[in-house]
Amino acid sequence: MATNVPSPGERIRGAWRRLAPLPGGKALFSHLIGWMAPYSNTIHARVLELEPGFAKLAMRDRRGVRNHLDSVHAVALANLAELSSGLAMLAGLPATARGIPIGLAVTYVKKARGPLTAECRCTLPDFSRDLEFEVTARIADAGGDVVATASVRWKLGPIP
Repeated sequence: MATNVPSPGERIRGAWRRLAPLPGGKALFSHLIGWMAPYSNTIHARVLELEPGFAKLAMRDRRGVRNHLDSVHAVALANLAELSSGLAMLAGLPATARGIPIGLAVTYVKKARGPLTAECRCTLPDFSRDLEFEVTARIADAGGDVVATASVRWKLGPIP
């Protein structure tokens, strides 16, 4: 018996549309994303904006993401960058396509301290054929200085 299960992109877009306008809705949406991707939840990122091809997230500087240099750990930054890339890409996936990250390269520009904001903006490709597609996520501190950039390579294509 076939079931009509919404695609990840449809679920993400639908949940965002329903929750984001509500008081506390963005926080609830962020918790749902953390539930869907438990490892990503370790950084407690908050989704601020989301649309197909664009995601903006915030992450607090707290003890749980710090390193021995009294700054945000490199892997927490990589996690935040990959999550912003994933949400930007998945929010744009049509029901007929699938995608998975297959590569991640992070450049750490300066020590990350204080509240951080990650943004990923990309022009969505043609999902009707198999392809590899690279997107860039940038993480900035409260002063607007870029602390890290990440290049995330995605394998995309139609669902067989």
